[in-house]
Parts: sequence; C-alpha cells; structure tokens
Amino acid sequence: MALMQSDQALMEDICRRNATAFETLLARYQEQIRRHIGRAVRDESATEDLLQETFLRVWTCAEQWDGRGEFKGWLFRIATNLALNHLRTVRRRKQQPLELTPDEADDDDYEPTDPDWLIDTSLPRPETTLERLERSSLLWQLVDGLPKDKREVVYRVYQQEMDIRAVAEETGIPEGTVKSRLHYSIKQLARQWKELVDE
Repeated sequence: MALMQSDQALMEDICRRNATAFETLLARYQEQIRRHIGRAVRDESATEDLLQETFLRVWTCAEQWDGRGEFKGWLFRIATNLALNHLRTVRRRKQQPLELTPDEADDDDYEPTDPDWLIDTSLPRPETTLERLERSSLLWQLVDGLPKDKREVVYRVYQQEMDIRAVAEETGIPEGTVKSRLHYSIKQLARQWKELVDE
C-alpha cells in the first residue's frame, strides 16, 4: 500500500502542473474549506464560488507557498481572505442606496427601509461576521508563528476538529503530550492576543 503523499510533496507536483496531485489535494481539503467558508458567508452559492476560487488560487499560485509553516494554514488563509473580500463587497452593496421614485425623491421626510421579509434576523449582520472573520484571520496568523510541533496540534484540533485521541493516533505521540502542547499553545496565543489588544 502506497504511503500518503505529504502536502509539501503534492504542492511541489502542482508547481510542475501535475493535475493528479491537485485532485488529491482538493479531495483532502475541500470539505474542510467548504465548512470554513460556509460558516463565514452563510450563503450556499457564494460558498461554492469561493471554494472554487480558493483551489483555483492553489493551482495558479502554488509557487507562492514557500514551504515554511503548514500548507493548511496557507490554504485556510486564502479561503479566509476571499471570504473577507466577499463580505466587504456585500456590505458595500447594502450601503449603496437604491434609486428613488420621483415621489420619494421629492419627499424630504422619506426614509428608505428594507421590507421585513427581506431581513433575516437569525443571521449576524455582515459587519459582525466581517469583524469576527478578521479576528479569526489574525488569530491563525499567530498560530502560524507557533513552533511546528505545537502548531500541528492546534491545526488538527481546531481546524480539522479532531479529538485528542485521534490527534495522538495520527501523530504517534501520547495523548498527554498532545494535551500539554495544546495547553502551551493556548497560553502562548492568549498572551500574544492580549498584547495585540493592549496595543
């Protein structure tokens, strides 16, 4: 049975325009990226478009990944940035007023409102989602700065949504070590986050 190719090996093949390597990487990560984008934009059609755009960037800009840090971090950053851009565009569109009828234009007291059926009150406002996604993007940049062994644990637990036992089995390290690396990482990230907020 052939060993599973590493992300780095696949990316090297993609730089040489190997379509099979690209399909392997797509199969490996597309569901995680779809969920990540979907949670951010809350729009099924936009999610699919952004998913395709994310992997198109992987194919066309593969050489931009320099091999330092986790490939997955780079991939999630592309997806996050595309989702942020989408949400900013949606927000700008909502801020642009629709053309008024002549009667409305002549009425000094007229205040345009969205019809009730158009407003989905169960969803967070685009500004709220945008702010949350920007904070998330900043946090993952901090994660990228962690030592490699700690960073891998954080990605598996929080991006791949694996439990401690599964991480231990996949990495071949004891569960206690996984827990201590996660504990160290959270403390380190909390300290760095506080420094950023205090600035």
